[in-house]
Amino acid sequence: MSNQANTTRTLSNKIAFVQGGSRGIGAAIVRRLAAEGATVAFTYVTSPAPAQALVTEIEAAGGRALAIQADSSDAVALKQAISIAAETFGGLDILVNNAGVLAMGPIDQFSLEDLDRTLAVNVRSVFVATQEAVRYMKEGGRVVTIGSTNADRMPFAGGAAYAMSKSAIVGLTKGLSRDLGPRGITVNNVQPGPVDTDMNPADSDFADSLKGLMSLPRYGKVEEIASFVAYLAGPEAGYITGASLMIDGGFSA
Repeated sequence: MSNQANTTRTLSNKIAFVQGGSRGIGAAIVRRLAAEGATVAFTYVTSPAPAQALVTEIEAAGGRALAIQADSSDAVALKQAISIAAETFGGLDILVNNAGVLAMGPIDQFSLEDLDRTLAVNVRSVFVATQEAVRYMKEGGRVVTIGSTNADRMPFAGGAAYAMSKSAIVGLTKGLSRDLGPRGITVNNVQPGPVDTDMNPADSDFADSLKGLMSLPRYGKVEEIASFVAYLAGPEAGYITGASLMIDGGFSA
């Protein structure tokens, strides 16, 4: 939050909800939206300490934040979390769908349980959260989903279910943009490539194999993804909707 003082506060008086915001890309998005002036509610699943630490960090910098425990695969809990945020802060302007799971495996060994959870978190939660959030949104609202470059390119075996789930977001984004456009609400899909997080560190052996597939031979930073999301959530992006936008270092080039 050290850059808050010298950042143009493009989201002042806006209220944001981030599903999956306690770590990695999600936490970076929460920090950036708060730095831009937004009040931010976010969900976490099993680790209250990091979530509360993020709230404390934002509040120490003069912002407002709220952490709510909710598993994105639980539609009732997710809807309730959004309603709590909207009622606590007096509305909702920005929804960021960041929750996601990655299950890999050969198709002949991939369990239906893993498939169902992949679809529940990566696809159904986006539909559920958007359906609930737009109840509170007025003209100028923003919906941003974190998809994946793997929707367009899956260059190794074992990722069929994950790629399918992220490809579904492309179609859902297009359709939602038509549904919500008349209300002045934009809907976009950010598709990151490999990003340095604790779940996918840039110094792993797996990372080295991916770098050879990219135009820029490096992993992305969580802050780079967050800045892109903040732009789409801001006033200058009002004419962008229904788009799936790569931020992947040329992984899909």
